[in-house]
Amino acid sequence: MTTTLDIRTPEGVEFSLPLAGPASRAAAVAIDFGVVLAVTWGLSTLSVLVTLVSPEWAAALPALIFFLVHTLYSMVLEGVWRGQTVGKRALGLRVVDARGLTLQPGQVVVRNLLRLVDILPAFYAVGGVAVTCTRHCQRLGDLAAGTVVVRRTTVREPRLDAVLAGPHNSFRAHPLVEARLRQRTSPELAAVALSALLRRDALEPSARLRVFGALAGHFRELAPFPAEATAGLSDEQYLRNVVESVYRRRAGHDRVGGR
Repeated sequence: MTTTLDIRTPEGVEFSLPLAGPASRAAAVAIDFGVVLAVTWGLSTLSVLVTLVSPEWAAALPALIFFLVHTLYSMVLEGVWRGQTVGKRALGLRVVDARGLTLQPGQVVVRNLLRLVDILPAFYAVGGVAVTCTRHCQRLGDLAAGTVVVRRTTVREPRLDAVLAGPHNSFRAHPLVEARLRQRTSPELAAVALSALLRRDALEPSARLRVFGALAGHFRELAPFPAEATAGLSDEQYLRNVVESVYRRRAGHDRVGGR
C-alpha cells in the first residue's frame, strides 16, 4: 500500500495525489449509509398508502426502496458532484480516474454496481479487505472502474517572487487586455500555469519547452496582446507575464487568487 498516487503526463509533468486510507473511507461510508437510511425511511412512509392496495407489496416496499436508494445514491451523487457523495464531501474525499484523466460516467456506474459485491457478506467486508490489501487502497469497484479515492489537501500559499515577471511586465502597459485576461482565465487554468512555473526545474528540457509552448499558445488565443507587448518574449517569459497579471492585485501587490 502507498499513500500517494504518482502520475506522469505525456508532456513529462509529474504530480502526486494523496490517497484516502481505510479509516477515512470507512467514516465516509458510515455517513453515506446514514443518509441512505434517512432517505429510505422517508420514502417508506409510502407503504402506508400501498397497504390500501396490497398488504404484500406494502411489506416488501421498504426493502425495495432501500435497495434502489443504496444502489442509486452514490451513482447519482458521484456523477453530479464530480466524484463526491455527502460522506466524501464532509471528509474531503473524491473519486478520480487512476490515470489522472477526467472521471467518466461509465466509471461511476461500474464502481457503484460492484458495490453490491464489495458490501458482502456484511459491513463492506470484501471491499474493506481489498482497500487494505491493494497498493492504491482500491476496493473491487475501483479496480474494475480504474478509479481511486483521494484526499483533499490544504495548499500553502506559494512563493511567487521567483516565478512572476516582476516590475518589467510588458503587459501592464495594456490594462484593458490584462482585465480581459483575468476575466477569461479560470482559477483552474491559473493554477495550472502557476504550477508549471513552480515546477519548471523538475521538468526535462524538451518537456519544459512543450509545456510552456502549449500554455503560452493557449493564453495567446485567450486574450491577445499587441505585438509590441510580446515582441522578443519566450514562451516561458510570456507565461510569467500572464501569471503575474492574473495573480497580482490591481494595486500591484502579489496575492494568490487575486483576479
